Amino acid sequence: MRAGGEARRAASRVGNSAALSTIARIGFAASGLMHFLIGYIAIRIALHHGGETDQSGAFAQLVKLPGGMIAVWIAAIGLAALGLWLLLQAGLGIGSSSKKRWARSLVSFGKAVAYLALAWTALSIALRKPANSASNTRQASGTLLSLPGGQALLIGVGVITAIIGAYFVYKGLRQKFRDDIRLPAGGAGKAVVVLAVTGYVAKGVAVIAVGFLFIVAAIKVKPNDASGLDGALKSLNDLPFGDALLFFVGAGFIAYGLYSFARARLAPL
Repeated sequence: MRAGGEARRAASRVGNSAALSTIARIGFAASGLMHFLIGYIAIRIALHHGGETDQSGAFAQLVKLPGGMIAVWIAAIGLAALGLWLLLQAGLGIGSSSKKRWARSLVSFGKAVAYLALAWTALSIALRKPANSASNTRQASGTLLSLPGGQALLIGVGVITAIIGAYFVYKGLRQKFRDDIRLPAGGAGKAVVVLAVTGYVAKGVAVIAVGFLFIVAAIKVKPNDASGLDGALKSLNDLPFGDALLFFVGAGFIAYGLYSFARARLAPL
């Protein structure tokens, strides 16, 4: 018990480290830049200019900018630090008798996995060994479908993904993000709220589309139909008024990116 308590206190000190918190804020900013670029590419596609609207496509666009490679390295480090910070937060919640604390720990763990995956994507770009997110998604879907009960598994993945997307929409509309940020007073705070609501709703719509593609791929037994974020956003473009819908989602991703920049400064780390 004593050893466990000492380990917990040591982890708490690391989690409250000013240096780690600073790098984690860089991670929020890096996430903001990635979402901004995805939104920019989505708008280009809506205007029929092409591009890859996923994480690898966003970082690939960043590399093309002056000093872009340095920015990608900073993004990889910042996102990895943010993932580590969230893992610590998840671990520090374990053992509490509070059900809400357990829920927060599970959410923090899920976010940590997502940010560490983004860090890996950025690192692969920085090392000039880019991994195509859509291709990886198709390969993973194919692997699932090849397993016993794989069709049901992939449908389950699609349903869970769609539920996560619906939660993003709910979080935006109900403004649950207020727990994640110290909102400034006055017009600045209202602007952050507008960016967050727009960003979470648009991101939720995109993630729901990803989940839908997983379900379609499972029903058709065609892994190529499960192409991740890039395929989901491009599929929106095929709908009636798809250009306008994709333009809205792209603008929403840009709004989420700007909100993430604000969160990098205002998050209570």
